[in-house]
Amino acid sequence: ENMLARNLRPTLKVSTRSFGSSPLCCESYTEKQAKLGRPVSPHVTIYKFPITALTSITNRVTGVALSVGVTSIGAMSLVGADVPALMSTIGDITVIGNLAKFSVAFPLVYHYMGGIRHLMWDRMPEMLENAKVEQSSYILIGAATAVS
Repeated sequence: ENMLARNLRPTLKVSTRSFGSSPLCCESYTEKQAKLGRPVSPHVTIYKFPITALTSITNRVTGVALSVGVTSIGAMSLVGADVPALMSTIGDITVIGNLAKFSVAFPLVYHYMGGIRHLMWDRMPEMLENAKVEQSSYILIGAATAVS
């Protein structure tokens, strides 16, 4: 084999490097970061979400809840359940009925009002200022709760 062919052959060099004296499997992420002098971000449980984030999350959750609810009612109807009689029976029970009615009304009203708020923002972008968005978030929660 000639010298030129040997020099053109690809070679793979693997190097290993140790990042500490203890094995990686036994250290937690926090311990590794502390040894490196890096701060660890606070956990979600101690972070206070802004009201605008909470209303956005609530809008998504109510949308999913409405989809699941409508799908469930449709599935019950398809298998032959008497859905109107079932809903009437649940609604007639005093405490559970009021809670059931609220649990249906709130997601519907909240999601609808949240959609109206977004339509208003699309039509009037000047409403998209931090203070106005925060204020509209409180109004949305209060109005949806009161109407429900």
